Amino acid sequence: MLSFLLSALLLTSPTNATSKTDWRTPFEKGKGNTTTTYAECIAYYQRLDKAYPEIRLQVAGTTDSGEPLHEVIVSLDKTFDPAKTRSKNRRVVLIQNGIHPGEPEGIDAAMMLARDYVQKPELRQQLQDVTLVIIPIYNVGGSLNRNSTTRANQNGPEQYGFRGNARNLDLNRDYVKQDSRNARSFAELLTRWQPDVFVDTHTSDGADYQYVMTLIATQQSKLHPALSKYLNGSLLPQLYQGMSQRQEPMTPYVDFEGRTPDARGLVGFLETPRYSSGYTALFNTIGFITETHMLKAYTPRVKAQYDFLDLMIRAVAHDADALGQARAEANRQLAAQTTFPLAWKLDTTAVEQVTFLGYEGRMKPSEVSGKSRLYYDRTAPYSRQINYYNTFRPTVTVARPAAYLIPQAWGEVVEHLRRAGTQLQRLTRDTTITAEVYYIQDYKTGTKPYEGHYLHNQVELRPGQQLLTFRQGDYVAWLNQPAARYLIETLEPQATDSFFAWGFFDSILQQKEYFSDYVFEDVAADLLRQDPALRQRLENLKKQNPAFAASGAAQLDWVYRQSPNYEKAHLRYPIVRWNGGKLPQAKVK
Repeated sequence: MLSFLLSALLLTSPTNATSKTDWRTPFEKGKGNTTTTYAECIAYYQRLDKAYPEIRLQVAGTTDSGEPLHEVIVSLDKTFDPAKTRSKNRRVVLIQNGIHPGEPEGIDAAMMLARDYVQKPELRQQLQDVTLVIIPIYNVGGSLNRNSTTRANQNGPEQYGFRGNARNLDLNRDYVKQDSRNARSFAELLTRWQPDVFVDTHTSDGADYQYVMTLIATQQSKLHPALSKYLNGSLLPQLYQGMSQRQEPMTPYVDFEGRTPDARGLVGFLETPRYSSGYTALFNTIGFITETHMLKAYTPRVKAQYDFLDLMIRAVAHDADALGQARAEANRQLAAQTTFPLAWKLDTTAVEQVTFLGYEGRMKPSEVSGKSRLYYDRTAPYSRQINYYNTFRPTVTVARPAAYLIPQAWGEVVEHLRRAGTQLQRLTRDTTITAEVYYIQDYKTGTKPYEGHYLHNQVELRPGQQLLTFRQGDYVAWLNQPAARYLIETLEPQATDSFFAWGFFDSILQQKEYFSDYVFEDVAADLLRQDPALRQRLENLKKQNPAFAASGAAQLDWVYRQSPNYEKAHLRYPIVRWNGGKLPQAKVK
């Protein structure tokens, strides 16, 4: 540990920085329990940029704080352009730090990592076929909101940032809805770089156990099979073995349902596209969330993050060809995929055993309430085989359409699609076609706000074919493109994190026209006289439903909904599925 803290004192540069230059980070200059400030962090990368031509610090976008979002690019041959990097068949590793700035270990670790990878010859070799991209601090507003109290369960550092951003958003719930400028900037950065591997650094909450580091890998059931095979067969074994060899054994993220982790076992984390690694998985990027343990001292937590990131880069360098081939195969198979899952459920019949290094959970009287409370007995460590449930099964699937038609009125949706790199065409004239539409038959809505929205769930649809007119300038998103999975999981209303689920289309759920009952009574009576079949349907419903039969208002409303007076756009989802051939009147515009 001492050598880790003092390593910067011994560093020399193979390029143009001298051994007399003090390249220690604010963390290394402290006493093992301090983290850099936002200003110190950016200033340090500015120094690296000035001293080393292999490093470039640049603005990647805006944030809600008013300060820019930065990206640091480490490239041995000074190729800082994403397209040129891909043309050279380089693997790209994207590291994001400080999404929750009260969990700052990755911020400090990445600063040392960037320095070491240009200053140490053995590390430089790992970047022959790998480009490293670092987001120094993602949640800039939270980093500026510095304090020493809000992480009540955490053992240091002395001061740190706040979880919420400048708008009090949890940015790790914002990737698909993109309420924040941070998330919009990230989406554009991801589209530019198209990284092979993404790492998001965090600190855990929850149980106590022996590990310094736990890990969330992209959920194997949701990741494309070609990538999942590579992840489980090569990448994860290298990471777990490497951490063990560095005396930092690692375990899957400690998420569990019992009183303690060993009671029922660990449960895999289902990261839907609201989360960072769930969002990146939509584009066939393997994602990792590193979670160092909150109760361990700060220095070993920083070291664990550093070692994991170093091992990740080494593994990607070692597997550059295999990773590239797995991702290319995933992209090829995606182009031919006809059915897509939209929602998932844990399969409790699929279980494996993992060795878990924990502490015995015991009970004792609470000094606050006098009631029995849980504590973890650190004098009673154990190594135990426990269950691990990490298989999820699709509960809702959908057939892939040829295209989605998107009315230009929904500009916010179009902006999201464009940031994700979606290829869009526009209609060059007004067009009437018969296409597949959805009516929202039923849905449930959360009773409390969640990250600025009232989320919809349990969505039921009534599909049908309908003759519709689209206007010149409306959009067409063909599904024969790399963003196909993103399009499906955002535009299909039943998807867990669809735009409908997040309330982007709530205006269609409210009627704009209605009737006065005393006026419509006579109109309804005429309709029933003129349409005996409609009368019979009404009578059948009354026989089937006593509550309906007892309510005159309900019956009148039902007749209204069957009449020409009822607005056809009510509850009709505005995004239309097109399964026909070419639309000759659509072109890039």
